[in-house]
Amino acid sequence: MNTQDTSWKERDPWGGKELLFLLGIEFFVGIIFIKFVLHPIYSDFLKDDLYAGTLVGLTLAVTLISGVYFIALRPKNLSWSAVGVKPFRKKDWKLIFIYSITLLVGAVIIVVLTSFIGNTWENNKTEALQRDVTFLTVLLAFVSAAIISPIYEEIFYRGFLYRWFRTRYGLWSAVLLSSFVFTIVHIPTYNVMPVNFISGIIFALAYERTNSIWPAVLIHGLTNGTMVLLTSLG
Repeated sequence: MNTQDTSWKERDPWGGKELLFLLGIEFFVGIIFIKFVLHPIYSDFLKDDLYAGTLVGLTLAVTLISGVYFIALRPKNLSWSAVGVKPFRKKDWKLIFIYSITLLVGAVIIVVLTSFIGNTWENNKTEALQRDVTFLTVLLAFVSAAIISPIYEEIFYRGFLYRWFRTRYGLWSAVLLSSFVFTIVHIPTYNVMPVNFISGIIFALAYERTNSIWPAVLIHGLTNGTMVLLTSLG
């Protein structure tokens, strides 16, 4: 499958079983166990919400990437290209730039507006970073938000989930459904949930336009990384 091959939009090798298993891993293992059981343990052990949150992100990354491999890829003898891990065209850099600027501007506006009306619930990692801004804490937050999260989230939410919906329900239903799931897993950071939904739409469209998840990873990473830097300066 090359970058010009659009057959992934019409068919996929999976069924409902793979979808249910991977959503189960995301919600029951990822959210209920890792976020609500392991996270407090990490926090008690490390005595720092930034370090604990970063370790939670790394645990989620390993869990979801392993889930995609052992449930969606390995049983079907598929390579990672089946979930969009493949090169993109040079001309797609223009799309990456435009989408990144659009998302960054929109994200800043939405966060400012939701904060202004009092609808805010800060992420523990964000609060920890704001309390202790050093080169190490900013670097750690940047790596977590701009590298680790974009890679595993794009493989799971766009590479697998968006593709699964795309082949069955068409473009816009897949965009909205995958973005909705992407948004609700970020509860309880309610003030950025509108940003998450819009981000999910942009990431899905980037995958749709380029046939690769890497543009979405780059847009995701640039947006998250910029927000980390703005948070550290604030």
